[in-house]
Amino acid sequence: MENPKFIIAINREFGSGGREIACKLGELLGINVYDKAILDTLTSQFNLTVEEMEKIKAQKTNWWSEFCRFYQQFGAVGQVGHMQLEDHQVTSQQIYLAEAHILRGLAEQESCVIIGRSGFHVFKDNPYAMKIFLIADRNARVKRVMEQFALDEDAANKRIDEVDKARDNYTLTFAGVSRYDARNYDFVFNITQFPTDLVAQFLADNIRKKYPFLMKQF
Repeated sequence: MENPKFIIAINREFGSGGREIACKLGELLGINVYDKAILDTLTSQFNLTVEEMEKIKAQKTNWWSEFCRFYQQFGAVGQVGHMQLEDHQVTSQQIYLAEAHILRGLAEQESCVIIGRSGFHVFKDNPYAMKIFLIADRNARVKRVMEQFALDEDAANKRIDEVDKARDNYTLTFAGVSRYDARNYDFVFNITQFPTDLVAQFLADNIRKKYPFLMKQF
């Protein structure tokens, strides 16, 4: 019998270093890591830029007016990819459903790490999914964002607040739960005091323990 596919769904606080850990974890397990690549697939369907898609996803309401503003600016008419815009039907709800569909398709094809994208909720009933939330102290997050984006402290704090709010709105609206609820995850890990390599190795070791068949795959 073919070994089942497994999913590592990693949610993280902005500025925590969670994406770096996810990528290192993928390397240790020998599997692909997906984050913005999923959005690229969506944007090819909706004919939107990644920035526009992220802005849309952060909204709680119908984004028709924003959509019109973007497309009046760039001269588009009447159609987004394969979806018609008649009757104001294209909504952030449809984007979420399309994204969840893509995630489940990936899970059927290969074992992989999913960063963000509400993967913890999409795969909440999957017995071969491990859900992980990586957090860090505020000061550590501010420092990392300042270094990563060349921002001063005030700008870094503002960026963190904006991203946190957008992610919270998106998760609560479509998953119906708080992303800070520890019950959504198998691991909630404050990584402030730990090197990213150590965290990635710790997770890899425990994932192999939870899924013994991994030892046969890798």
